[in-house]
Amino acid sequence: MKILILSAATGGGHLRASRALQTYILENTEGNEVVIVDALKEVNAILDKTCCDGYHFMATKTPHIFGRLYRATNTDTPLYSLVSRFNGAVGRRLLPLLHKEKPDVILSTHPFATEMISHLKGKGRVTVPLICLMTDYGPHRAWIAPNVDAYVVSNEGMAAQMVVWGVPAEKIHPFGIPVEDVFFSKADKQALLREFGLLPGLPTVLFMAGSFGVTNILSIYKDLARTKFAFQIIIITGRNKRLYRTFKKIIPRSPKATKLVFFTDRVADYMHACDLLVTKPGGLTTSEALACNIPLAVFDAIPGQEEDNANFLISHNMAIPLDSRRNCASEIVALLEDSKRLEAMRESCGSFDKSASSRNIFSLLNRLTGREEPGEEQNGQEEPRGERQEEQA
Repeated sequence: MKILILSAATGGGHLRASRALQTYILENTEGNEVVIVDALKEVNAILDKTCCDGYHFMATKTPHIFGRLYRATNTDTPLYSLVSRFNGAVGRRLLPLLHKEKPDVILSTHPFATEMISHLKGKGRVTVPLICLMTDYGPHRAWIAPNVDAYVVSNEGMAAQMVVWGVPAEKIHPFGIPVEDVFFSKADKQALLREFGLLPGLPTVLFMAGSFGVTNILSIYKDLARTKFAFQIIIITGRNKRLYRTFKKIIPRSPKATKLVFFTDRVADYMHACDLLVTKPGGLTTSEALACNIPLAVFDAIPGQEEDNANFLISHNMAIPLDSRRNCASEIVALLEDSKRLEAMRESCGSFDKSASSRNIFSLLNRLTGREEPGEEQNGQEEPRGERQEEQA
């Protein structure tokens, strides 16, 4: 079976989910080919740059405007119709790719790509199944298109609104967002802390800080460093060089033991080593943390999908909100001091088990292409993956 995954680089989550599914299929099945293509780059380089740069600018510089656009395109308004028609019009530029790749099934992890292929299916230019993989924890109308054969969503609660929008319930599969298996694997936490030069047994807070505003994260860190409660900190700045240089200057003077990390491919190890993750609630970071059973403190949610993600986490006792208008440090420390509450949150994360996501999605692809008989779904999990891997992440 040849699987074409259409994604886009507007935020890192769409591509990370695509790669996680690709990795699972190539490592756990035989005779299958998975090709990932950035649909926006394929359609037009200028369109890709406009969408990616525009998303980044609004999300970081004018989040309230982004939130208004998000809400405006979530209802049947002229703006929603305009975006839908535009995607349909440019979708024909994907035809050379489709003729070249000749996929047996198409999976989309971006709403624009979903609409493009849906339009082509409606015109009879595409006849293979189309699966839409939604990469956040709340539904948005931009993902909904008339010729989608199946929707894979992060959680069962998304289905009700999607049915209101006209999606047949039998097309909605709450398998969860795919993440790499390393996040589900068990790890020796104390050994990891020793490897990282930190104290085993001491509560550890991990900051995924690369997407934070520099001023905000520095303020939280300085307030935390002055607290009396004994704990240690890991800060991952990603590719944010300015933030990394700033922390490198102030950490040597900090009374709290702190490990500073630039861009790393060991995010899973750092998550497994921590007791609490402080982060913006992006869909994939959230999914990776839940796979590690790590409670979250969510901060600076972008109005729109990140707010939806945060609300899902908070309402299911998997996260606490942090408000920059209050003393975030005191809220973090209060949670660390309350070991029973923290453990209850960890159990909530563990009960949200989507470890079979990639396996179930692959089974769905087989069924839709006629390679496998339909199976029964139970709580969004068709087949349990069994015990989580024992090896260290």
